[in-house]
Amino acid sequence: MLNFITDDKIPVGKAGKAVFDWMQAHMSGLFDALSNILQFVIDWIEWALQSPPPLVVFLIFAALAWYLQRSWKTALFVFVALLFILNQGYWQATTESLTLVLAACVVCMGIGVPIGIFMAHRPRVFQATSPILDLMQTLPTFVYLIPAIVLFGIGMVPGLIATVIFVLPAPIRMAHLGISSTPEALLEAATAFGASKSQTLWKVELPYAFPQIMVGLNQTIMLSLSMVVISTLVGADGLGVPVVRALGSVNTQLGFESGFVIVVVAILLDRMLRVTRK
Repeated sequence: MLNFITDDKIPVGKAGKAVFDWMQAHMSGLFDALSNILQFVIDWIEWALQSPPPLVVFLIFAALAWYLQRSWKTALFVFVALLFILNQGYWQATTESLTLVLAACVVCMGIGVPIGIFMAHRPRVFQATSPILDLMQTLPTFVYLIPAIVLFGIGMVPGLIATVIFVLPAPIRMAHLGISSTPEALLEAATAFGASKSQTLWKVELPYAFPQIMVGLNQTIMLSLSMVVISTLVGADGLGVPVVRALGSVNTQLGFESGFVIVVVAILLDRMLRVTRK
């Protein structure tokens, strides 16, 4: 009875395929350049994590944790957690996953915070783009892998691209929230003292929004870490590899070990970056 509806199918899939085919045919140079830049960032971060002896990296992470939190307990926890990862034999895989997470943070925060600030000053733009941000986070993450493979091939770069698309709304929303929630009294006081728009942004809005921006960074890291296993499906290295291998071979021991290590990495990163305005 409803054949007249199903007979004329709206070509959503064909339209999407046509767009990506056109991009692949006419914008391959741009994607190759972007891939080279991202690969350079990935290689540099991976070199920084893997070249020094593990204990040196552990001490650096512990010192960074103490600097951010001013807590020797947090620093000790970070150091012990990294020792545990080394003990389990997952340090190299952890550095590869951290490379993906840190690269995603650099890209997402570098793009997301300025966009969030821009949208906070232009509410209509935020209202118009809010459905797009919702779509980026609600669309199944596996869907991102298909165009990532088509445009960037196999490896860490397509995994990073898929991660960025999924994670980017978090820093945008938190930066927008922080800037837009700045009290009017502070803005009026800055204007009364003759502050320009840029001075108001740097000396009033950004300091006030700093806790929200740091929450956005924390969410960026956690969401990026959740993409570790999915990124493995497009050739990305890291902790997702043993998880996928354990799933394929129904290896309970390997799956529990690698999954627990991912949890430990998530906890130590969360503890390190719980920075709030004092």
